[in-house]
Amino acid sequence: MFLTISTSGTAASPATDLGFLLHKHPDNAQTFTTSHGIAHVFYPEADAERCTAALLLEVDAVALVRRGKGKGRGGAPDAALAQYVNDRPYAASSLLAVAIGNVFSSAMRGVCRARPEAPARPRPLRIEVPALPARGGADLVRHLFEPLGWTVTAEPVALDAEFPEWGESRYVGLVLESEALTLSEALRHLYVLLPVLDDAKHYWVSSEEVDKLLRAGEGWLPGHPEQKLITSRYLSRRWSLTRQAMERLELVRLAETDDSEVEEIDNAVEDETETEEKPTPLAVRRREAILDALRRAGAARILDLGCGQGQLVQALLKDPSVTEIVGVDVSMRALTIASRRLRLDRMGERQASRVTLVQGSLAYTDRRLKGYDAAVLSEVIEHLDLPRLPALEYAVFGAARPRTVLVTTPNVEYNVRWESLPAGHVRHGDHRFEWTREEFRAWAHRVAELHGYQVEFTPVGADDPEVGPPTQMATFTLSAKEAEAA
Repeated sequence: MFLTISTSGTAASPATDLGFLLHKHPDNAQTFTTSHGIAHVFYPEADAERCTAALLLEVDAVALVRRGKGKGRGGAPDAALAQYVNDRPYAASSLLAVAIGNVFSSAMRGVCRARPEAPARPRPLRIEVPALPARGGADLVRHLFEPLGWTVTAEPVALDAEFPEWGESRYVGLVLESEALTLSEALRHLYVLLPVLDDAKHYWVSSEEVDKLLRAGEGWLPGHPEQKLITSRYLSRRWSLTRQAMERLELVRLAETDDSEVEEIDNAVEDETETEEKPTPLAVRRREAILDALRRAGAARILDLGCGQGQLVQALLKDPSVTEIVGVDVSMRALTIASRRLRLDRMGERQASRVTLVQGSLAYTDRRLKGYDAAVLSEVIEHLDLPRLPALEYAVFGAARPRTVLVTTPNVEYNVRWESLPAGHVRHGDHRFEWTREEFRAWAHRVAELHGYQVEFTPVGADDPEVGPPTQMATFTLSAKEAEAA
């Protein structure tokens, strides 16, 4: 069984950097002993423009049987011959995932001493797995990999090309392509999803597998739409382990994305340039600015991405010109609170038909988000780790492609105007960064140019002549040519 990982390069980042990231020199063929056989790493091609690394695992089927690994699911012995003659030497099963974890462990962790900055940089990637067991077929393969930002080609393999009437086998030839992911992310996706698709682990599944799953799934599994299936299959459908993993994933999801305190923080730190009698909370002024921008854009069908507890959704429902609102959040707890806030269970049928709340992660492409007039990312981007931001950019601007995108984020320069905020502190404990006006504009211009948008900037709150406004807002609009194509 084998797979290949290919990348292309530029003058600033040659393709042969793949060797540094994998910690395997392109000029050398290397061999590693694993618990299931011999793993070989070699490079069929390696130059500045294109580099391909291949991982080949020679499975020792006899040794597997002797160690008691030839038992079928549930512990029942396989037929005598089937213990030695099976697909394990050829198909990319859980054994290949184990080899990935052993041979590319540093690359999976994103560690590279020779190029410290390289692991966090997304790069063009193409992964090919010629024979992949897929219990669930090509559709399941796409449902697992596409939300992670991959372009997926999964071609079913015929049982016998000479006899097409026999139909298709349970194997597919898989090609994954992406320009928005890091190598570490790609390897962790494979490490988890190969055994999920095989749906059969060839080694004992203990409680340690829960820790392995959460480590490899960090940053993408908590919000994956097929999280329950992935967790159950990875843990060989052992209910106690699956329940333990799901509980821990929910805690991770709440810790990372539940922004229930964001508005409270913004309201607590008031815009001190306002009158003392009736200060307007910054969160309210931000919503007003967003609503004004949406009205100017003529948006009728709107996405609230990272909708939290539904404050903006509630405000949009009051505008009769808005015909459809979709609130998206990765936190089920936040969506439950939003549903209660909106009183969806008591809402009339006509009004309820205008609003939908869905669970989803903004780091993954989602077909449900295509075709809308506008999308709002209000105080969202600063809650993401910077290495994950390109995935959000692609999911929103590259895949969903609404005609208008509104992004608001704190202006870190304004923080000095709040005496209650200690120097050097961000406004909320979950903020991973806060940008200056120059940094935000540079990011917005880059995203706009990359995805065919034009961008304008609007201050939100009192625009201080020295440090600017407390909140900065960018309005992205598809160019006429791109809008017509969309």
